[in-house]
Amino acid sequence: MVLRSCWKSRHKNSSGPALRWIRSGLAALLWLCVTQFTCGSGAVGETKNVVQKDAEFDVTYNDTVTSENQTIYAFNHTVSRNKTEGVRVSVDVLSQGESPTLFVVRQKQAVLSFQVPLILRGLYQRKYPYNHVGRTLCQPPTRAASETQHFFVDVSTLSSLGTNYQLRVSRVESFTLQTDKKFSFTASPSQPQYFKYVFPDGVDTVIVKVNSDMNFPCSVMSVQDIQCPVYDLDNNVAFIGMYQTMTKKGAITVQRKDFPSNSFYVVVVVKTEDEACGGPLRFYPLRPDELIDAGNRTKVLDVVVSPAIDLKVYVMGMLFCLGIFLSFYLLTLLVACLQNRRIKKREVFQNPADMSPAETGKTPASPYEYGSFADNGSTLSSEAITDSATSTDNNYGYMERSLESVGRSRQESLSSVEEDDYDTLDDINSDKNIVRTKKYLCVSDLARKDKRVLSKKYQIYFWNIATIAVFYALPVIQLVITYQTVVNVTGNQDICFYNFLCAHPLGALSAFNNILSNMGYVMLGLLFLLIVLKRDIVHSRALERNDLNALECGIPKHFGLFYAMGTALMMEGLLSACYHVCPNYTNFQFDTSFMYMIAGLCMLKLYQKRHPDINASAYTAYACLAAVIFFSVLGVVFGKGNTAFWIVFSVIHILATLLLSTQLYYMGRWRLDSGVLRRMVYIIYTDSIRQCSGPMYIDRMVLLVMGNIVNWSLAAYGLIEKPNDFASYLLAIAICNLLLYFAFYIIMKLRSGERIQCLALVCILFTAVVWGFALYFFFQGLSTWQKTPAESREHNRDCILLSFFDDHDIWHFLSSIAMFGSFLVLLTMDDDLDTVQRDKIFVF
Repeated sequence: MVLRSCWKSRHKNSSGPALRWIRSGLAALLWLCVTQFTCGSGAVGETKNVVQKDAEFDVTYNDTVTSENQTIYAFNHTVSRNKTEGVRVSVDVLSQGESPTLFVVRQKQAVLSFQVPLILRGLYQRKYPYNHVGRTLCQPPTRAASETQHFFVDVSTLSSLGTNYQLRVSRVESFTLQTDKKFSFTASPSQPQYFKYVFPDGVDTVIVKVNSDMNFPCSVMSVQDIQCPVYDLDNNVAFIGMYQTMTKKGAITVQRKDFPSNSFYVVVVVKTEDEACGGPLRFYPLRPDELIDAGNRTKVLDVVVSPAIDLKVYVMGMLFCLGIFLSFYLLTLLVACLQNRRIKKREVFQNPADMSPAETGKTPASPYEYGSFADNGSTLSSEAITDSATSTDNNYGYMERSLESVGRSRQESLSSVEEDDYDTLDDINSDKNIVRTKKYLCVSDLARKDKRVLSKKYQIYFWNIATIAVFYALPVIQLVITYQTVVNVTGNQDICFYNFLCAHPLGALSAFNNILSNMGYVMLGLLFLLIVLKRDIVHSRALERNDLNALECGIPKHFGLFYAMGTALMMEGLLSACYHVCPNYTNFQFDTSFMYMIAGLCMLKLYQKRHPDINASAYTAYACLAAVIFFSVLGVVFGKGNTAFWIVFSVIHILATLLLSTQLYYMGRWRLDSGVLRRMVYIIYTDSIRQCSGPMYIDRMVLLVMGNIVNWSLAAYGLIEKPNDFASYLLAIAICNLLLYFAFYIIMKLRSGERIQCLALVCILFTAVVWGFALYFFFQGLSTWQKTPAESREHNRDCILLSFFDDHDIWHFLSSIAMFGSFLVLLTMDDDLDTVQRDKIFVF
């Protein structure tokens, strides 16, 4: 009528057939629109019988709808600005026609529509029908203190046979959640639930915890802003807000700043399938339109909202973390002062060069007496034969000065000569074969190369790892920032595997406490570098003043590997912090790469102590470590249950163990070339068959046999069990080999008559205890990316230290301290040999 009056007012003077035709068309169009609006889903031109009923809350309406009639239920309720009440619509279809029934809820600012049976889709577009549907109506905000709002429920269908249904509209009790008060409810895929929470005064952050005693069915918890519509179905719950899948546990930390209305909805949806939570896959439907019986997927849950920690706890956590590691700086400074004071007292009362045998622990030898294992009747080194043949008591002073001048001129002449050029001389190779194949070796036999050349060789370790750290860390930082941005923008809490019950956000970071706890690696790594630097400076000054102990006594001092170890410890802290920005299976190598490097560098340092001339070069060592990291990535990506991968890896592991064992047994004089098989057969024939002689190097053989037993056992375990966490399995191999070699070193050191000084002994005992506690907290397993995010959250636990740090944070604290202690053990373990001549120090 309005359109017709407007048309007449503008065209009252117009006439003609064309105008009349246009007017007739507009009238027909207007009639069609009105018919469609009033008839709902009726056919064009079909007149429906529309019945409107005044309805009441908490009354069940049992009615029938057909294609010829439409029923409208009118409800009204009073809405208060200071009180929020939930309204829930429940529908149950008792008899279904050939077409679904459509329910449309018209509110003041929103429209909610759904059909029954409700068809929800799962993986591969599988369809699950639900005849019982319950939906909660969103509550638009009101500005008035109190007002009456009306809403209507329209019921219609295209089925000519008719559909019998039940409709019930009721108020939701406890729609508004109370702080620290648990509320239990029931949900299913067709009956989602959501509740409102309002931030109380003085609370800026809360933790929403949803728990259930049932693993399955899989469900989703979501936190959404107060708005209409509310996305509360499996196919749209991820459209807005923050969400995460859950089985038994779910937790989301919510900050007031993210919700301008100072309130939010907690939405819980039960999924149609369990694949997202690690459940079994259902069968694939034979026909695309096949409907699958979903079965009983009702789940009982409870929700509680608790205030999170305040700023005071953040400050206490940071001060605690800083105070622990600064105390190590103070303790180190105190120990250094005590040692300097003791050294000064010793210099006053006694010259270190004239120490008695009881004080040195060894019988000092004169420069022309090169010792060996006297009890075993070992042969003398080539230097011993030459020196003893040419030295006399009368010209001893002359010979000492001449040897010193010759050594100095030789060092100057070789200052620019590379080690490889020096080693490729034929006479040097011949000398190597003579010296290194002796039955008993002393450190002097394997410390024959020029000190300046070796110093440059081992400094490459530091510069290479520093270069690796820069080029490794920059893309890592960029990637984890991207991960965190994606989590914050999408709200998908399944991307990162946190301990959500103890994940304290700060700024854009979701779990600041897991990042802060890695401070110990950086601070203690820097402290270790400072300790090494002090020792390096002291040793350099001793060399400058031609100190006899520095030149001819003790284990040769090369600090390049120590610098590399300290740098690796600092990088482990940085990359572990980057990993914990968003821990998941795609960036696991950030947390483990430098662990492999630390284990490898420690083994190299142990070997270098007694074999300074034949230790691996930095390029070879880092190439091998790169291969380990490469296999670690392959194992995580392809190793889960892949028998072919485990066979290949086990074969490579065993072959590498055999190759390394042979190289160590023959002191680097064994060559891998075309004649290796012929030499192996010859050795087996001559040593085992013809003479039945035992191994020439007993101690080395014992170590290598034990090492092969351990590594072959680990390879067999991996091949049989196929552990899911390949990265930890590979790290366990490295740690087992390191511990085996370290134990062998300690045993052989004591067996050779050497002693462990008090400082080193304290470091060993302290480190062993700390490692024990650290491993205990490591194996608590608060989260794991080997499982689905929902299964990982089953292991989540509350904070246990200062309400800020969890078990994994304590692992960070203790493991950083234990690594620092392990480095100190390597640094101080052979301090008892600083006044013992190198031809009296045995190689093992």
